[in-house]
Amino acid sequence: MDKAIIVIDMQNDFVFGELSTDEGRNIIPRLVEKLEKVVSEKSADLIFTQDTHKDDYLSTQEGRNLPITHCIKNSEGWEIISDLKRFTTYAKAVIEKKTFGSTRLPSLIKPYKEVEFVGLCTDICIISNALLVKAFYPELIVSVDSKCCAGTTPEAHDIALTAMKNCQCKIYD
Repeated sequence: MDKAIIVIDMQNDFVFGELSTDEGRNIIPRLVEKLEKVVSEKSADLIFTQDTHKDDYLSTQEGRNLPITHCIKNSEGWEIISDLKRFTTYAKAVIEKKTFGSTRLPSLIKPYKEVEFVGLCTDICIISNALLVKAFYPELIVSVDSKCCAGTTPEAHDIALTAMKNCQCKIYD
């Protein structure tokens, strides 16, 4: 397989919890359609990430800067949303990440010619992972499906897409 689709943090706390947005919920049908097509056509490998925190989240730097407890490991909020959970059975990996970028991701995507990012949030975890991967593999095609991701706000989403485009990521509209 030449391509991997990286589904970033499509978890209950980000889609339905305190950190949710209408835009985040609105991408679900497009994302389901995309993943159904990928699975039926076997056109790409899937990799999921899960934002993963411990009970001491509020005492971490992230917790002090974003004091909303979320994605505590094994909680309902930590789980991949039910609309997408079935696709994890086809995934090459489901990665737990303790911060915005996944330190495991670069080693998993080494064999691919293109990695495409979808999910949440464009301006935090998607941009962090896309630029991390681009730094490890400057010749790799790193892309983002702008219609299958959402930011913390529509403005932040657009700013992050522009920043990634400026860093030579391909943005699909």
